[in-house]
Amino acid sequence: MIGQVAVRRFPALTVSTPRIEVRHLVAADAEAVDEVFADRQTQRWLPLADASGQIDGRAWCTELARQRRDSGDGDHWAVVRREDQRVVGSLWARRTDWGARLTELSYAIAPHARGYGLAVEAVDAVAIALILEHGFQRVELRVAAGNVASRRVAEKAGFSYEGLLRNAGVVRGARVDLELWSFVAADLR
Repeated sequence: MIGQVAVRRFPALTVSTPRIEVRHLVAADAEAVDEVFADRQTQRWLPLADASGQIDGRAWCTELARQRRDSGDGDHWAVVRREDQRVVGSLWARRTDWGARLTELSYAIAPHARGYGLAVEAVDAVAIALILEHGFQRVELRVAAGNVASRRVAEKAGFSYEGLLRNAGVVRGARVDLELWSFVAADLR
């Protein structure tokens, strides 16, 4: 394929820990995803260009996830608490660079499930699975400056702070600085 880049489909991924399972989203998860994204604290940090935008849970779980997966750019997953099989959050990968074998993860957890380390557990498990099972060399987190809870997730999940990307993001229609965090294959040693 001279002059063309092969599009890779993002790998199917399911990971389990003692407390959670991270799996593909399905249409039945839409109501729980709507709850996660409707939360005021979550909305405060969503990387949306439009300050009044709202994520549609059904589209997020179906068409948008499929488009991102099929394009090779990333995927959307449910974070499911094992004790009651309740969807308590969502993770998503984007900005995948197949040549460099890197991707960026983002996450949101429902208000009732915060403070129990579920985001840390999910981010850590997905990052390790991407590296060990799917050959990725680098997983990034980009955290809006001031988002202390997400910074704590990055730290506790074993990501390394690399620096500040000035004016590099958009949160609810406003330009923001982003902290860049990474987890690389060498971190598993």
